[in-house]
Formats: sequence, C-alpha cells, structure tokens
Amino acid sequence: MEAFQNINLVSLADTAISLSAAFLLGGLIGLERQYRQRTAGLRTNILVAIGAAIFVDAANRLTGHEGAVHVMAYVVSGIGFLGAGVIMREEGNVRGINTAATLWASGAVGACAGADLILEACLATIFVLAANTLLRPVVSVINRQPLDTQSVEVTNSVYIITPKHTQKIALKQFIEALESAGYQTQDIEVHQFGSDEVEIQAVLTTSAVDGHEMDQLIDKIAAKEYVTQAFWSPSTTD
Repeated sequence: MEAFQNINLVSLADTAISLSAAFLLGGLIGLERQYRQRTAGLRTNILVAIGAAIFVDAANRLTGHEGAVHVMAYVVSGIGFLGAGVIMREEGNVRGINTAATLWASGAVGACAGADLILEACLATIFVLAANTLLRPVVSVINRQPLDTQSVEVTNSVYIITPKHTQKIALKQFIEALESAGYQTQDIEVHQFGSDEVEIQAVLTTSAVDGHEMDQLIDKIAAKEYVTQAFWSPSTTD
C-alpha cells in the first residue's frame, strides 16, 4: 500500500521540526496580538503559521523545492482572503489592517518553517514582533502631532437623508447645491436608511475644505424641502 510506502521516519522528524517551529514562532506573534486583544489572537496566528507550514512541507516532500515554491504563492494569496475577513469599515474608518498584515506575516513565517528555513523563520518573527511592539511608541508620537493639512490627503463626504419617494428630486437639488458652492463630486452613493428613507453620500473631489463654509452649506442643504438630515465628514486616505 502506498500509505505504508510513504512512511519515512527521517522525513517525519523533519516535518515535526518544521511544524514545531511554526507553532512556537506563530505563538510568539499571536501572544503579542492576544495581549492587545486583537481580532486575530494567539490561536489564529498559530493556526495560520502551522497551516502554511503544512502545505509547504507537504509540497516539499512530494515534489521538491519547485513544488514548495508554487505552494508558497498560493499560501500568500489564500491568507490574503483570510486577512480581508478581519478588516472592518465603520463610518468611513478602516480597522483591522494591522491585524490582517500580521496574519499575512504569520503565514510567511510558517511557510519558511515548512520549507526548512528555520533560522529565516526566526528572523522573520523577530521583525514582525518589532514592527508590532517597538514601532508602537513611534506611531503614538506621530499621531499626537498637530495635523499638517498640506501633507495629508483628505476626502470629504457630504450626506443627506431623504424619503425614498423624493430621492431623485433630493439628489438633483443636492448636487446643484454642491456645484453652486464650488464643490465637484467624484462619486455618489445611495444607501438604505431605515425602512422609508435613503442616505445619499457625495464624495467631493477637492481635498481643501473650509470647515466654517462647509457648515454653512450644510445648513442650507438641510433647510431644503426634501432633506430631513444633512451632515459632512472628512476622512484621511493613503
């Protein structure tokens, strides 16, 4: 039977070393994430690292280094889909990108371990931990600095709430009000708002908006017949 023919104790020992390294190194990364109460914590990072190591180790055993390289490419894209699951968007703010990137890095560590690159996997773990710990104070210092509006791109969105049956009229008046004030729109989105209303979002093309002038414009839009609410929101983009 082929199952018995494939038994190779030396290869099994090599696999045990690879998976143990993936477990320990993925655990180190996950421990830091668990301590900070992130979405993907200890078990998730360990499983990602071990999973990547299993796939690469099996390919290495069956088809050699060339097969392992092909599997690594699939591991990279596969973990990308997993990471997308922990990224959340709430009210224009994106959260979980760092957690998704950490999962991606855990997969890379596991792939190195599965390819018997144990020292490289250890070195990669050190760099991942450094990025998530040593750079945290640097990020905090930068975030406490006053916002330099000249070096940060800002996307401004204006929103109105209107009844469904007046959506077309309200949208036409909304765009006309923005254009008459000198603001061009690069995108218009309509979302359900409750059972009888919709939210219309206009993303402005300009990155420089005077807050006081925008507040005055919002008051004018809110006073229109078909608008029940109006507000605006700036958000930074990469």
